[in-house]
Amino acid sequence: MKNIIFMGKTGSGKTTLCQKLDDLEIKYNKTQSVELYNQSIDTPGEYIENRSLYSALITTAVDAKTIALVYDPTQSEGYIAPGFASMFAKNVIGIITKIDIANKDEIELAKEKLKMAGVNEIFLVDTIKGIGIEELFEYLS
Repeated sequence: MKNIIFMGKTGSGKTTLCQKLDDLEIKYNKTQSVELYNQSIDTPGEYIENRSLYSALITTAVDAKTIALVYDPTQSEGYIAPGFASMFAKNVIGIITKIDIANKDEIELAKEKLKMAGVNEIFLVDTIKGIGIEELFEYLS
């Protein structure tokens, strides 16, 4: 069983989080299908961007202990529907990425949207600069 599954819009930072969690070199690439890492599951952004693909997220999440909704506050569309977390019978957390380049209002809006989605806890991170990563990984262990 994998520890965590990352779900979020294309470009929100899911793959970077997976690579950081496994202490791998950060390589930017477009996730085309579900990718398994040692401790995590990476999903394509299209799975959350298209409601018709929600069933793929539900099925893939079976193998995870924790679901993480990853939100990039610098993008104008979030694609995480209110109540989204309620379709999972597991712990659902929110991760707001790219906080080093987002402004305060963008971060607050991201928090509101994640709370409306039904997350239990929200983490603020900047994966590249390492901000908030230690707290997130400590929570996951």
